[in-house]
Amino acid sequence: MTVLPAVVPEPLRRASSAVRRILLATDLSAASEGATRQAIDLARDLGATLLIVSVIDPAVRGAAGGRVERMDQRRRARETAAQEIVLRGRQAGVAVSFMIWEGEPGPSIVDAATSEQVDMVIVGSHGRGPMGRLLIGSVSEHVVRNAPCPVLVVRGRPQAHAEPLQLV
Repeated sequence: MTVLPAVVPEPLRRASSAVRRILLATDLSAASEGATRQAIDLARDLGATLLIVSVIDPAVRGAAGGRVERMDQRRRARETAAQEIVLRGRQAGVAVSFMIWEGEPGPSIVDAATSEQVDMVIVGSHGRGPMGRLLIGSVSEHVVRNAPCPVLVVRGRPQAHAEPLQLV
């Protein structure tokens, strides 16, 4: 029996050598699940490390149900939710780490990508449409326009099934 070496297509070989660090920007909501799955799968397939960032916008003080949460409560909730993603990534054989930034989500994600010297950013899109972007802006659009590296935007679930508005 002869064993033939695996043939890796040229585009994947070039991509895997160029993408060593992937940044997943997530608000840790169910609407971001598609981006999370894509990030873990891509990091595994390329042998890249995965850095997860979640941004807490201090200007948004309300939580689900209209109550106001302290910053330490918001941070703790994000850390708890992120632990599940880190575990999933590690079970898939991916080196994963997590960080929380504070600030306006779009610029903070771009700043994280720059300071952490990532090769690619993966971000979800809530798919709110033109009116939603006009009223609340688009984090993913800001990242696409300003990131120092390629950006993969993964469309989330349709708005009718999405959770209440939570920005990255």
